[in-house]
Amino acid sequence: MDSSVINSAIQYIKALFQNNSDGHDAQHTLRVYHNALLISESEPNCNLFVVSLAALLHDVDDYKLFRIEKNANARTFLSSQHIEPEQIDYICDIINSVSFSKNHGKRLASIDAKIVQDADRLDAIGAIGIARTFAYGGKCGRTLEASVQHFHDKLLLLKSEMNTKQAKEIAELRHSFMNQFLNEWYTETSL
Repeated sequence: MDSSVINSAIQYIKALFQNNSDGHDAQHTLRVYHNALLISESEPNCNLFVVSLAALLHDVDDYKLFRIEKNANARTFLSSQHIEPEQIDYICDIINSVSFSKNHGKRLASIDAKIVQDADRLDAIGAIGIARTFAYGGKCGRTLEASVQHFHDKLLLLKSEMNTKQAKEIAELRHSFMNQFLNEWYTETSL
């Protein structure tokens, strides 16, 4: 794996997301990257270089954050690193498989895509997922109650959509924590 390209990608996302405070910041991307590395340890048939780049670049063209089409940011960065066009297309296909709204219920073909999707979804649940939900909700002007509804619309569904054994095990614990949070939320709001 070319560590100089990975390091360049890390610097790129740090610069791109430096002023973001809605849960889609560089720290989120780095957690997704580390989740992907962890899952990859149990998936020897993956392409670790591709998984790493797709994890690091998975939000650089997110429609919620940028008004860019056709993975323009990811493609520009990857081209600047002299990545082959076929590999750029493959990495962008993986990036495009991450979005929950666009891929809910779909089964992915490649282990690389499964790993990156799982890595991102793990960062949407558990304690971090709870914090990110309220950070993003605040940015968008959602009430606390509307943010709690997001748990039912998306977050509580993620456990059953994990692809890899490692992610399923981690998701089980994080899902349980979210249920504990929701039970306490409903107790406190019913007073």
